[in-house]
Amino acid sequence: MDLFVAAGATAVCFLAAIFALRSRPEKKSKPCGCACSCGGAEVGDAGGRVSMARSNGEVAGKEKETAGAERQVGGSMMEQLVPEITTHALSYLDYPSLCRLSMTNSSMRRAANDDNAWKALYHKDFTVEQDSVTPPNGWKSYYAATKAIVNLNTEFYNIIRERSLPAMSRFWLQADYVKCVHASGELFSGYNAVIDSWSLAFNWDHGGQGIAFQIRDVRARVLSDMAWITMKAYVDIDSGPFHVTNIYEFRNGQWYMVHHHSSVMLGEGDLGQPNVFI
Repeated sequence: MDLFVAAGATAVCFLAAIFALRSRPEKKSKPCGCACSCGGAEVGDAGGRVSMARSNGEVAGKEKETAGAERQVGGSMMEQLVPEITTHALSYLDYPSLCRLSMTNSSMRRAANDDNAWKALYHKDFTVEQDSVTPPNGWKSYYAATKAIVNLNTEFYNIIRERSLPAMSRFWLQADYVKCVHASGELFSGYNAVIDSWSLAFNWDHGGQGIAFQIRDVRARVLSDMAWITMKAYVDIDSGPFHVTNIYEFRNGQWYMVHHHSSVMLGEGDLGQPNVFI
């Protein structure tokens, strides 16, 4: 991954160097100071001085026009390279690097804020299942919202590992319609019943050791005020996974859990007791 990031950064720097070279104006030649003739008059002659000044003004104007045209050509070339080459190079950068790149210059800012670059990064970091989705605020905003929900979901499982009932109580929305289905299959409805179920789960004897598990295949979908995540939770990597669905609601500027459902996929002849933590 470090190699890909380095290659992407090198490509971006190369493009920036091309832009700088093409945009550099040519140096103007200094007057020689000799008594040469311009327009048939010597420098010392008053008419000649007027004619030479007029001629120099025309030359300076043409040089400015030429320099401006070269800058336009360099800028237009850079803009043509951005969607074809730079976007591909940016796909190798991670989320913080892409954000920092957008603060370098105007050309890189346009490239780093391009929707295609953020869509490619979303597919790389999350999933390609939502390729047909058109986020109303663009892929950059959708990436940030998805990242926030995934981080929140990670916090949920950290609370379980730490067996922190106060943190779990703050994590759930205090509403009558929240629901929790543990792997045992029992349904708990309403805020008080849900928190009581977690209190029972945290007090469950597990040999004095904290519960250890792995979360894989995380898939998130985020709307304006609702989000849901599906995943697989492995308590024992050699056994089958728990299939988990978590639903969150955005209320008063904050995301809260409103539904947790875990179901164990038992193998043939496997009648073991499911883990109530998941």
